Amino acid sequence: MMDDHGLDGLDHRYDGPAQLVTDDATLTVDVTLRGQFQPIDGRYHWYGRVAKDDRVDVLGRSGATVVLETPGGRAEGRLSDVDPWGRYRIAGVGRPPFRAV
Repeated sequence: MMDDHGLDGLDHRYDGPAQLVTDDATLTVDVTLRGQFQPIDGRYHWYGRVAKDDRVDVLGRSGATVVLETPGGRAEGRLSDVDPWGRYRIAGVGRPPFRAV
């Protein structure tokens, strides 16, 4: 089954550099992202972690909305919990900020 973005139910991934954009700044960060189409709600969900970076602590906070840009795309996401290694979780719904092929 395909959704309206042409993304099937397979897992998709991106590991590499990204731009984390807020109202105040743009930071180059490393991310690990995954995503998949969820047939229950008919939408594509993407999620992952932003590598530990003290600059993200200054700009981001749990619940902050940011834009994430990779060489394959751009999407709005929300930062959430910080894990024990200092990485913020990021998640979004809709077209992901990476090529899902």
